[in-house]
Amino acid sequence: MKSAPTASVCIVTYNSESDIAACLEAVLSLSYPLERIVIVDNASSDNSCGVVRRFLDNVHLVENKANVGFAQGQNQAIALTSTDYVLTLNPDVRLDPNYLGKLIEVMESDRRIGSATGQLVLGSDPNIIDSTGIVMGKTRRVWDRGGGDPSSKWQESGELFGVSAAAAVYARRMIDDIKLDGQFFDETYFAYKEDVDVAWRAKLLGWKAYYAAEAKASHGRGWKYEGRKSRKSVPLFIRRHSYQNRIFTIIKNEPANWTLLLTIPRLLGLELLQVGYMLVFEPGLLKCWLTIARALPRLLGQRKSIQRRVFR
Repeated sequence: MKSAPTASVCIVTYNSESDIAACLEAVLSLSYPLERIVIVDNASSDNSCGVVRRFLDNVHLVENKANVGFAQGQNQAIALTSTDYVLTLNPDVRLDPNYLGKLIEVMESDRRIGSATGQLVLGSDPNIIDSTGIVMGKTRRVWDRGGGDPSSKWQESGELFGVSAAAAVYARRMIDDIKLDGQFFDETYFAYKEDVDVAWRAKLLGWKAYYAAEAKASHGRGWKYEGRKSRKSVPLFIRRHSYQNRIFTIIKNEPANWTLLLTIPRLLGLELLQVGYMLVFEPGLLKCWLTIARALPRLLGQRKSIQRRVFR
């Protein structure tokens, strides 16, 4: 008789003292059995580690000496697990008890489903969607699917472009298959868009992503929903990484087919407009292009590796 698939939870904390206890309590209340819970703390200056130590009977804690970012922190955590499935989780997410079990059930029903997410609602208003996955538009901009909609509108499960790593279940079979340079999440991203990169790469290599509406969770989301403030109120650090990582992702993953002839002019036009906007309104973001230029050889090498697999 086949044994049940094994599962672990991986969390990266950074000054998460106010969130992590409630997050872990929800994790420990999951109906699906867990083999391991790994927390990687990125040199928090608050009492995050002190709070986590109260759960050490159930949790493996790694205390980094420096903030290495979300992508590297999650890679560290995932490397400390060997389970069939890994749930990556933000500290401000609260899971319903059946969240993990529902997602593993659907992923076991189709072995080409490599990632899955449930219905994330806002922590401040459970009637409003935070995310039902991620969507990519023709201009390669990405957004949280359903964000801001009534949760009643998103009761139908199905395939989608990709999932947000805030509460994603990834299959080990996919993690091992799509690694680049030994990394699942690209550690040069530090934070933001690393899950988009994974989603696009996985899709190119034949993996499916799935949304299961019956799996429920809430997401605090922090700055993003605090009064729907203007773009300039978003910290420059976040804007910089979000922008440059979007360019990284396009260079690495844009398909090399006939549609590229139509896509390139549209993307170049959009970026020229974006650079013009930066010159006037956000000059602090222009430094991103130096980072992009320095990274170009590596990105093109990764692109070559991906395309070679796509066309083999």
